[in-house]
Amino acid sequence: MLILVGCETTQLHSDSNSVRIRWDAAEQLEGCSDKGTIIGSEGSWYSFWLISNRALTDGALNDIKNQAAQRGANTVDLYSPQNFGTSVTLLGNAYDCP
Repeated sequence: MLILVGCETTQLHSDSNSVRIRWDAAEQLEGCSDKGTIIGSEGSWYSFWLISNRALTDGALNDIKNQAAQRGANTVDLYSPQNFGTSVTLLGNAYDCP
């Protein structure tokens, strides 16, 4: 019997709803407090074929927003997405902006 686990994606925590995702937003981040680099990821070699690319991306976004909120950040400036065949990984800097 084959049992599959881990086919559910990362859920967004309620305190992460207000985290904004930005792309190349250096000018908009002036005056913000840097909270560090974070990595959001979703998928693995055994589950990627069971989950759509959209769901993997949503899960990675939820993961990065959850981590930002845990650090007290309300904004994430993303770097270019990393290409992996079995998962979605996002890398960015977390900021707390007024």
